[in-house]
Amino acid sequence: MREIVLDTETTGFDPESGDRIVEIGAVELMGHMATGRTFHKYINPERSMPDEAFQVHGLGDDFLRDKPKFAEVGAEFLEFIGTSKLIIHNAAFDIKFLNAELRWMNLPQIPWEQAIDTLAIARKRFPGSPASLDALCRRFNIDNASRTLHGALLDSEILAEVYLELIGGRQPDFGLSAKQERSADDISGDWTPKPRPTPLPSRLSEEEAAAHAEFVKRLGDDALWLKS
Repeated sequence: MREIVLDTETTGFDPESGDRIVEIGAVELMGHMATGRTFHKYINPERSMPDEAFQVHGLGDDFLRDKPKFAEVGAEFLEFIGTSKLIIHNAAFDIKFLNAELRWMNLPQIPWEQAIDTLAIARKRFPGSPASLDALCRRFNIDNASRTLHGALLDSEILAEVYLELIGGRQPDFGLSAKQERSADDISGDWTPKPRPTPLPSRLSEEEAAAHAEFVKRLGDDALWLKS
């Protein structure tokens, strides 16, 4: 099963009032595992970047001026996502902007039912609790220390981890499905996930590691952990 975890950054809140997309980041999952394939584009919004948006995203007019316009990357983006489910936090916001940009290019719209909204999932699972991406990272002990500014690709990578926690882990069906969907660009042979580009940080504290080392030491030279 192929899924795309997706995020956009924009100049504001309403495409019909002139706001535009300035960044798209997307991460491919296959069977709830990151494959290493991504889609990431900075986009020239063809308008000035408001001060408040610059403070959130850190993307200014000088940086975006020589970047491609959405019209230059829209078809490539649609090809990347295909018909795969789109995992988005607050999906209504991103789909609204993407469909506006696609409509202005006379390209096909993304069906609303193609999106899975992790914000809605989080609110259903944890009613009354904060459901922002940062709040969910704290809940699931996911390291988001590098998220000092909003960035589409980084947020997609973080959201992929949050999504897997929200649905109950990396393999919610325990790998018992007899058949999985394959995307058109999959290789015909058996597919295996690629290693993570960046290993996940250890969740073991220094105190826990020290306690384990002391425990193994007391077991003597025949301890299983000391054998290669």
